[in-house]
This record gives sequence, C-alpha cells and structure tokens, in this order.
Amino acid sequence: MILNEDIDMKIAVFTEDLFEDVEFWYPYYRLKEAGHQPMIIGSGKKEKHTGKHQTTIKVDLAVKDAVADTFDGVIIPGGYAPDKMRLHPEFSQLVKNINQEEKMVASLCHGPWIMASANIIDGKKITCWPSLKDDMINAGAKYIDQEVVVDRNLITSRCPDDLPAFMREVIKYLDRS
Repeated sequence: MILNEDIDMKIAVFTEDLFEDVEFWYPYYRLKEAGHQPMIIGSGKKEKHTGKHQTTIKVDLAVKDAVADTFDGVIIPGGYAPDKMRLHPEFSQLVKNINQEEKMVASLCHGPWIMASANIIDGKKITCWPSLKDDMINAGAKYIDQEVVVDRNLITSRCPDDLPAFMREVIKYLDRS
C-alpha cells in the first residue's frame, strides 16, 4: 500500500463479518474526505468481511500485526461484528493500548462492547445501542442516552442515525490533535 504524504492521521477501523454497513462506510469515507488514512483491521481469519447488508470490505491488516503507536486512533463500527471481535482478545488489547496513549477511541452501536472488554470505560460517560446499556453500566460506565457522547478521548454514539453527530465529533477531535 502506498501512503500519501498529505495524510494527516492513520486511523484503525475494525471489521468482522456482519458489521453494520453504514457504520463502517460512512466513517471510512468521512475520514478519507478529511485527509486521514483509515486502515481496515480484521481478525486475520479472512481477507474480506461481509456486512449485514452484503457489502464487502477488504482487510488491510490483521489485528495481531497492528501496533498501537502506529495509529492516531480507532473507530469500532457496530452491527454484530463486535460480538465476533470479542472472540479475538487482540482487538480489545489494541483498543486498550491506543487508549493508554490517550489517542481517540470512537465507537458506535454495539462497538462499545470492545471498549468494555478493554476495561477502559469504568467511570467514563458513554452511549451505545440501547440493549447494551446494562453491559456498559456493569462495566462501570456512566450511560447517557444521546446521539453522541465525548469523554476526553472516548467518542460514542448509539446508531446509524447518529452518524453525522458522531463523525462531526471524530473529525473535530482529530483536527485538534
């Protein structure tokens, strides 16, 4: 892969089968539009993953080969993919490492499950898909039901309808980093 010298930041974007298609593609193209380089990170089990609505993504890098200090942040789309990601502890370890470097960790819908597995939400304000509310509270998070919640370097949203607000905050965060 040839990297463009004008790219501002390299952002890991997680994927696995059954991702919520719009929650992957909207952030992916908004990052590119803003001059950033999204890098698609998968489990390493497959070269391509298929979303809930049958779009296909080609993986750039297996999570076991991803190193936190090479990324400026991470986006964890939702759908059913985060449940599959939790079977690969390297995803939550990468999130934990990126968070320890105080870089952006952004997630929506079911994506905060990975944040919970990374043990980074205790005492933090977040939002998520409504059915995960109890999981987030049990992991120590302060759940807030609104379209986007920002707590320092953590950015979370609930669902596809929240994508404009979510990406507004992601781009704002990256612009000031």
